[in-house]
Amino acid sequence: MQPLTKKMSIRARVVTGAAAFALVGAGTFGAVSATAAPSPTAASPADAAQPATAGAAAASDAGGKNLTRTTHLTLDAATKAAQAVLDAAKKAGQKVSVAVVDRSGTTLVQLRGDGAGPQSYESAVKKAFTAVSWNAPTSELVKRLDQAPTLKDIPGTLFLAGGAPVQAQGAPIAGIGVAGAPSGALDEQFAQAGAHALAE
Repeated sequence: MQPLTKKMSIRARVVTGAAAFALVGAGTFGAVSATAAPSPTAASPADAAQPATAGAAAASDAGGKNLTRTTHLTLDAATKAAQAVLDAAKKAGQKVSVAVVDRSGTTLVQLRGDGAGPQSYESAVKKAFTAVSWNAPTSELVKRLDQAPTLKDIPGTLFLAGGAPVQAQGAPIAGIGVAGAPSGALDEQFAQAGAHALAE
């Protein structure tokens, strides 16, 4: 009985080893086939007669009608604007938070000035998002609530003065939001100081 077990054991090992070798071989072949590319010099007349590939079609559209370009603030510019806000607020004796968001509403820079209230941090982001979304100062947008009160229900927005859009060629590319001053008018004044710093 024992010799038969040994034979089966050896046979099982041989079969297992052969299967593993076959898998490794298949894997290697798959990797080689997946990475292999036809040589451009090896094209046959039959290949030349084939229609254009999807890659060539996509490349031919690179300068065409399906593309658009957007303009974005650099991180240095966003930081410069945020610092200009804090400088203007400090000069006026106010403690505020500032946020600079890009065209998509993604926060680029967010600073909380020394002594600014905890609520100001999130409010600044929402004001910046609101300003860039409608390409208008948030003080102007507050007036629209009389005709469209449900605007304030849009997630991520805050219809209080203190947000200013940043424009390039008339289109919004960023928003600056400020919160923490005793009035929205002051918040917006500081936000405008940040926007003006980018024009210098």
